[in-house]
Amino acid sequence: MASIKSETIILFGEVLVDIFDDRKVFGGAPFNVARHLQAFGLHPVLISRIGNDELGCELLAQIKDANMDDCGIQRDNLHPTGQVMVHMEGRGHRFEILPEQAYDFIHAGMSHRISSAMCPQLIYFGTLAQRSSISAHALVTLFDSNKAPRLLDINLRKPWYDTHTIKHSLIHADLVKINQEELDVLALLFRPPGINRVQKAAALIKHFDLDSMLVTCGEDGAWQLGKDNKVTNINGLVSSRPVVDTVGAGDGFASVYILGLLRGWPIMLTLSRANAFAAALCEIRGAIPDSSDFYGPFIADWKT
Repeated sequence: MASIKSETIILFGEVLVDIFDDRKVFGGAPFNVARHLQAFGLHPVLISRIGNDELGCELLAQIKDANMDDCGIQRDNLHPTGQVMVHMEGRGHRFEILPEQAYDFIHAGMSHRISSAMCPQLIYFGTLAQRSSISAHALVTLFDSNKAPRLLDINLRKPWYDTHTIKHSLIHADLVKINQEELDVLALLFRPPGINRVQKAAALIKHFDLDSMLVTCGEDGAWQLGKDNKVTNINGLVSSRPVVDTVGAGDGFASVYILGLLRGWPIMLTLSRANAFAAALCEIRGAIPDSSDFYGPFIADWKT
């Protein structure tokens, strides 16, 4: 994998609005990760598409208010800004993802121009935006125009994925972030040899020529497996504060993982810091904190 020297990251995929019973929250995994990276002082560039509607205007205003680069946000006159209905169930959540949204129609030519101009050092992408052949083509065009390392954050949301999309994504990835339930889905789809998750992850790494696979386990922590079959494991954190919701915790983990890659942190330190940040997000409502003050203690601690 190429070395990562700069701090510009392209994040390709869905930018949307999560609709809760009592509020609306702008999100989507690429958007959430980008918001955190911006707060950490990096340069995230979102490549996505929103509607020329009220939600789109509000979402664009949020991006600008966060001082984020909006050059990769396309506008669509025909399709609405993406929406997801979020149903809270206990301490978890269930997503109802609406079809035919603006992020399903990301323009390939515009994506190519942004990528060529930005010269990113990392490309972050997922699977949801690839449910549409148009956005899937835009992603391939992005890959063709830039050879930066690629981090695949697998977010499997029924019924919006299939074996072809996952296989294609793994073929184009260098690094993969996945949770343990999603790893089990991949094991069912591809039938890798092995009697446990680590062995199956190792087989997938070998088959798809990956550099590493990061597996998050919720409150039980996370582990990373490298091409050399070395496992780095961190345990979950025990907090005296209650869990408010887990929306966006995985996106928070991904953002600190990316920060660690860019800053050259040792993997154990990266995973520990990512785990602590994700756990803190579970103590607030929603995927993004209301105030930038939330990041202050983490940034101060990470400088030492």
